[in-house]
Amino acid sequence: MSKLTYREICLASRPSGIPTAANFKVLWTASEPLRDQEVLVRNLFMSVDPYMRGRMNEGKSYVPPFEIDKPLEGGAVGDVIESRAPEVKPGDVVISNLGWREYFTASPKDLHLVSRDIHPLSAYLGALGMTGMTAWAGLNLVHVKAGDVIFISGAAGAVGNVAGQLAKLRGCRVIGSAGSAEKVRFLREECGFDAAFNYKAGSVLGQLNREAPDGIDVYFDNVGGETLEAALTALRLHGRIIACGSISGYNAEKPRPGPSNLFNIITKRLTMKGLIVSDWLDRRAEFEKEVGGYFQAGQLKNHETVEKGIDQAVGAFIGLFQGRNVGKMVVELA
Repeated sequence: MSKLTYREICLASRPSGIPTAANFKVLWTASEPLRDQEVLVRNLFMSVDPYMRGRMNEGKSYVPPFEIDKPLEGGAVGDVIESRAPEVKPGDVVISNLGWREYFTASPKDLHLVSRDIHPLSAYLGALGMTGMTAWAGLNLVHVKAGDVIFISGAAGAVGNVAGQLAKLRGCRVIGSAGSAEKVRFLREECGFDAAFNYKAGSVLGQLNREAPDGIDVYFDNVGGETLEAALTALRLHGRIIACGSISGYNAEKPRPGPSNLFNIITKRLTMKGLIVSDWLDRRAEFEKEVGGYFQAGQLKNHETVEKGIDQAVGAFIGLFQGRNVGKMVVELA
């Protein structure tokens, strides 16, 4: 195959507060001839996710920080264009962590083969991908069961909407919070939530108490801050918290004070567990069988916001912190 030139997006500088376009830059890269056990992939869709903001800071975290002037990383689904590895063939569809670029070369160990029969293929970044698996793992983490009342913050986002749909399939009463009346309607009408409210329209605790006057059993936390404090008040005795994310503080320039009512963890004998989806990769086949079955049966919907072109990727990422997405934010590259 003739040499390709393609675009990659790099981190130009570390953001202070909310990232801006100036923190990123585009590089043109030329492909090299494949060596044995290498595969050339054209990315079709790439993922942008809130956790990536933490990797833009310097210092240790649960994942290494992005390097300045090096291509960013993130989930992607792509077509195999050329292969010198017998286990991967041209025309195969693969998932990788090599997003933020139009093409890439990798070894088969860095790829996960998936079926081309799924439509849209971007579902492998949403309900059938790491965000869907995060939702599934969170419910399993604290043993969510039929009859539980579960409150999900950031519920119209990638993880939240899937968590709510899966909780409904388990027989739970599901309450969600989101940032607009449109998103509240989406949760009720498209995702099947029993109740939802706009956290910007009034006190989070007041609205949560209105929807769950007898309290909640589980809180799926994607937001932190005031919403976590409200949930700590609303949780019943022996309630459980899934600590998945804290988007309200991702762009803070210094640490924020914690909830004022953490003592409720003691008095109510609450359980709070942190969730990193990479800890669950040994159960990926179980997730794909269960959640893939729901998807193919039409019981689980993949909701997404799609931006087109790699030149829109930075704007799509920044848009996550402006509430622009409903469901999973993905960028279509080809």
